[in-house]
Amino acid sequence: MYQDTAATIEWQDGEQAACGKKAGAGERRGVGSGAKRRAKRGERAQDREKTAGERNAELGRRGEDAAARFLDRRGYEIVERNWTCAAGEADIIARDGDSVVFVEVKTRSSCDCGMPAEAVDEAKRDRYERIAALFLQGFDVVDVPVRFDIVSIVAISPDRAMIRHHINAFSGR
Repeated sequence: MYQDTAATIEWQDGEQAACGKKAGAGERRGVGSGAKRRAKRGERAQDREKTAGERNAELGRRGEDAAARFLDRRGYEIVERNWTCAAGEADIIARDGDSVVFVEVKTRSSCDCGMPAEAVDEAKRDRYERIAALFLQGFDVVDVPVRFDIVSIVAISPDRAMIRHHINAFSGR
């Protein structure tokens, strides 16, 4: 049975989160608003120097990190991340109760080209089924329910994103 959950999440990596913390008692606030603006301009200049491939890879990494945090907070046990085999790569493999869940994470900076989950076509689904078979065989996992989920992430601002968890998005044949 297909289910869907959605939420808005903080969209920060470790560096941004550390920069955003408030100074505690006895700590100095070493950066004023002018310095922050200059730092932001420097970050934007660095972003312009990155190639499209580098930006996409970074966006994908941030999406996978956010998806792993999202699933972990909902009680999933993350077993593997970026598990590779002859059939390809599974972004996240997790346990949800008794089930082994193979999660494809799709991240986009906008919805201009459609929702991220729409990019998981028949070929990608078939590949995930082969990946699951090799994972289960390699770890001698038998008689365990298997599920295929998709986590879609769309950045809605530099520090916020919408995340949608498509539970049991497709099933093996």
